Amino acid sequence: MLKKKCDTNIAETIKLAKQMIRLAQNGDERREDPGCGILYGILLDSGYKILNLAQREKQNHIDKGWWKKSNKEKN
Repeated sequence: MLKKKCDTNIAETIKLAKQMIRLAQNGDERREDPGCGILYGILLDSGYKILNLAQREKQNHIDKGWWKKSNKEKN
């Protein structure tokens, strides 16, 4: 069965949040001034907040029986 469009958007949001977290961690390791530290700190915090919200919403969909897991899906 195909995923619902709302589930696909949640999965994409989780993927995007993980990319934000990786970018922030890499950026912080390579930063050369405090301004970059602020930027990557905000990006990291935002990434974790978005990831948390999206994972909770995914769980809500799973609990309702809406979420259709694909073969290649990772948590």
